[in-house]
Amino acid sequence: MANPLKPAQRTKIPRQHMVEQEAATRRANFTEVNLGFGFDLAKQEALRCLECAKPACVDGCPVGVKVKEFIQLVLDEKYLEAAAKVREDNVLPAVTGRVCPQEDQCEGACVMGKKFGAVGIGYLERFVADYELKSGKIGLPPIAPPTGKKVAIIGSGPAGLSCAGDLIQKGHKVRVMEALHEIGGVLIYGIPEFRLPKDIVRQEVENMKRMGVEFETDVVVGQTVTVDELLGEEGYDAVLVATGAGLPNFLNIPGENLCGVYSSNEFLTRVNLMKAYRPGEFDTPVFDCRGKRVAVVGGGNTAMDGIRCAMRLGAAKATLIYRRSEAEMPARIEEVKHAKEEGVEFMTLTNPVEFLGDEKGWLKAARCVKMQLMAPGEDGRRRVSTIKGSEHEIPLDMVIVAVGTSGNPLVQATTPDLKTTDHGYIAAEEETLKTSKRGVFAAGDIVTGGATVILAMGAGRKAARAIDAYLRTSQW
Repeated sequence: MANPLKPAQRTKIPRQHMVEQEAATRRANFTEVNLGFGFDLAKQEALRCLECAKPACVDGCPVGVKVKEFIQLVLDEKYLEAAAKVREDNVLPAVTGRVCPQEDQCEGACVMGKKFGAVGIGYLERFVADYELKSGKIGLPPIAPPTGKKVAIIGSGPAGLSCAGDLIQKGHKVRVMEALHEIGGVLIYGIPEFRLPKDIVRQEVENMKRMGVEFETDVVVGQTVTVDELLGEEGYDAVLVATGAGLPNFLNIPGENLCGVYSSNEFLTRVNLMKAYRPGEFDTPVFDCRGKRVAVVGGGNTAMDGIRCAMRLGAAKATLIYRRSEAEMPARIEEVKHAKEEGVEFMTLTNPVEFLGDEKGWLKAARCVKMQLMAPGEDGRRRVSTIKGSEHEIPLDMVIVAVGTSGNPLVQATTPDLKTTDHGYIAAEEETLKTSKRGVFAAGDIVTGGATVILAMGAGRKAARAIDAYLRTSQW
């Protein structure tokens, strides 16, 4: 049906809020925080769409989801058709509906956002994706006749999965290779259960299997097999490297080798892949947080994930230490809000300079300094400087270092003709994502450095277009 409300009437409907678990309850469990829209909330939110002639929200989406069209289908109560419409451009709608920073992308471009609050595009995407998954009637896109071409995708994170989904629709044979024992990359090992349930990722992967994508786990490309072997005796016509930025950065300060100091990568991988989020069921080598003083260093989504996991594992005190102010934090506003509600203490304009240990080599405190904001640098971010004489100690039993990541070096180390940047990432053409090696493309965090799930998916789609063109023309 057509929207029964005139544009002026639509602006008077407030943005609908998603129901959440109460903070006091959720801080003690790993069940999903956001509980999703029901039919009534979804209908009300869909009514707010102004149906712009030139929808800026589509331009704001890295994968180009047809927002206006799928919201119209929600209004028509054609929820399966709405999910299928999203799936035309996004093979992981139930994932991105949960973890995509819509406020910076599709919703950030929504004209309603200027005065009335952006349409809840992410909430509606999650609603139709969840409806589809619960119905079991997945609207898989059509698959073209086989081309006889084979593509190997190294890495099963967002970039690899997105590329695989597009290439399989073009009729190419696609095999995704994952180094770990479960498919999903950062979606599985990096994002906690309370933000993205593992079963959601597994269901989306099953949908891709139904499309024809092949998956193989425990394949460490660079050790188990090389890129040259994939292009040679393995018979692949093209290779996409989508290994992500899985190498943790550290602070490079004294004491980082003490027991009780984790990188965020290690901590979250142990919590997620080794199932510490199901306490009592698995013997998992994660530091026992119960009754302990735990801190995370950093201000991004990964930092929020780490400290909120520690709290759920029983930390008596959970502190976030960040060297800039809260206004400069790269984490999503929603994640900051949730962390505060759950009792995380924010210690901003503070920076560790040394971790202190006891006689047995266990962390006992962090020596920190206070910081002050300076003028922005070339990247637009405020610089900071140390306030002299501000050293102080914070008693701690455990710390999680979440200050960014670097490119996984395995593929580059065993592919000598694959050019890299000064920071160790793979050098790839901006538009085609071609590398210096014929037949090899690269996409996602291994090219750009750590970014969002949806930006990696957008890069995967771009790579798929370039790979398809290469397979059809053989032009490099």
